[in-house]
Amino acid sequence: MATLDKYQSMSRGGRVQRYFSEDFRRKKVKEIEQNLTTVAQICREYQVSSPAVYKWIYRYSAMRKKGVKQVVEAKSDTAKIERLREEVHEMERLIGQKQIQIDFLEKMIELAEKEYGIDIKKKYSSRRSSGSGRTGKGTRSK
Repeated sequence: MATLDKYQSMSRGGRVQRYFSEDFRRKKVKEIEQNLTTVAQICREYQVSSPAVYKWIYRYSAMRKKGVKQVVEAKSDTAKIERLREEVHEMERLIGQKQIQIDFLEKMIELAEKEYGIDIKKKYSSRRSSGSGRTGKGTRSK
């Protein structure tokens, strides 16, 4: 396997013309397809340009020959999407619990209104009260 150290010692300030065997290129393409490595990792490790690696993928990819395109996502994007899906699921669960609570409390109010014969729930109408806002509570008479 070719390594970066081997080629750095050979170069004297300029780029060295390198040759990667077909077997090596096929192996790296297979690693990319199996998500064992990324194009960026191969570029860094072997000092290969990304267009060169994409040419390898185009030429040696088993998926391309089958007519399947591989969508490459960064692992951080995949993890983020999964985390967001979990958050949405948790929020939907909480909303469901709150709705059950609301339904329960509304039923309790309805039963209490029937039992005691009074209106507990505020009834909103289009007309507003013209009162002063005082209820008369807390006033003392001497």
